[in-house]
Amino acid sequence: MKNRKKSLAEFFADRWALFFLVAEIVFFAIVSRGFLTPRGIQIIFFFGTSVFLLSVGETFVIITGGIDLSVGFVMGFASIVAAKLIVVFTESGMAPAAAILVGMVLTFIISLLPGLINGSLVAFLKVPPFIATFSMIGISHGVSELLIEGVPAKNLPHLANVIGNGHLFYYARGKGMSIFSRPELERGEHVLELLPNIVIITFILIAVFSFILKRTRYGQHTYAIGGNVDAALRSGINVKRHLVTVYMVSSFFAGAAGVIYMLQYVTGKADAGAALLLDGIAAVVIGGASLYGGKGTIWRTILGALIIATLETGLRIRGVPTFDKYILVGVILIGAVLVDQIIPERVEEE
Repeated sequence: MKNRKKSLAEFFADRWALFFLVAEIVFFAIVSRGFLTPRGIQIIFFFGTSVFLLSVGETFVIITGGIDLSVGFVMGFASIVAAKLIVVFTESGMAPAAAILVGMVLTFIISLLPGLINGSLVAFLKVPPFIATFSMIGISHGVSELLIEGVPAKNLPHLANVIGNGHLFYYARGKGMSIFSRPELERGEHVLELLPNIVIITFILIAVFSFILKRTRYGQHTYAIGGNVDAALRSGINVKRHLVTVYMVSSFFAGAAGVIYMLQYVTGKADAGAALLLDGIAAVVIGGASLYGGKGTIWRTILGALIIATLETGLRIRGVPTFDKYILVGVILIGAVLVDQIIPERVEEE
């Protein structure tokens, strides 16, 4: 009986996030009209892209036993850099498509710099991750404000809006399916939009880095460092160099979130990701990663991020104030820690 109770508790503790997500979807489907529709589901993913990206980058850092508090303001910094670069390239005569592509690539590269600094401070100068990345909040925020001088970046080409708010497929009755291009409609006609472009871009990035974490030597070294740093050193892993690259991965995903934000809202803002730090870390912990390191997966993190995105969308449809979401996310985060730590211990004591 004792072993049976233990196995049932372990089964629940391992899958509680999935059960919670299903219950959340059922609840909002009942109380919120239009929630469980193709449009409602796509809204969850569309507005959840920033949380997905920030939490994936945070997963790499947390697995090593660290934390990155700077991702929200690095995201804002990247949104401004991308917007400024694209405007400069467009005004210099470059075609909009080329300006957007080059601006995005350069932003991805520039966004590695905060991670390089964070990782170097942590790995080589032994600065605690909390202090190093907390300091980067002020640096990235200050640089962002200097770049825009208090005015959000603007005057981006219309193509940025088309990419950021467009879909892969459009279906209109009587006109069939079209790809990328929204069909022209007569008054009263409706079009079904499927697969937002930015969601596709987001999940391609996530899939690539999920493979890296799970199937490559780089991922094995990441887990090894988080599990036991001394053992990792004895096995020949260059721990310092690896930690630097892990923080650069986190910064890269924050930069990607900034680029996605720029495409969504056709602007750049210094505080674009300021309110998303809690969501990013909570998604990782809800997904089962340990803040002590050595444990966590990308797709479980995405499950945690989906819980938060679903909650936010459901509350938005219900007209509930945004700050209520912060309270609920905090409660869910505490619940995640309790489920992970208390339930198995309680069963063993019995």
